[in-house]
Amino acid sequence: MKVLAVFGSILLAVVLIAGGVFGGWFNTWFFNRVDYIDQKIDDATRYETIKKVEDSCRAMISSYESDRLVYEQYRDSDNEEKQSWAEQAKMRANKTAATYNNYVLENNFVWSGNVPDDIRRELAYLE
Repeated sequence: MKVLAVFGSILLAVVLIAGGVFGGWFNTWFFNRVDYIDQKIDDATRYETIKKVEDSCRAMISSYESDRLVYEQYRDSDNEEKQSWAEQAKMRANKTAATYNNYVLENNFVWSGNVPDDIRRELAYLE
């Protein structure tokens, strides 16, 4: 009877140790896997956010530059219609500059101080 009790105790200890080792391994594997998946999701989300913000900035810069060039081309014209075109282009450029400056301010966190060379910190208003 004592032999069975000792054998039972040893068997129980082995099962508990094996369960603990497997449980610890599984726990570590599972949480590492969850962390890995979370990191992949964060990276993908961050990339998509950065891409969206940069694409929006580039589109606004392009629009601003187009209107600025029209303004500069026609502002000193003798033709009233062309001066009107210049004034309209100036208003559009200034509106785009206001929108852009606010957008960059709101989304500055995206770049973490690493702003691409073709993204300006601010667009100047046309006088």
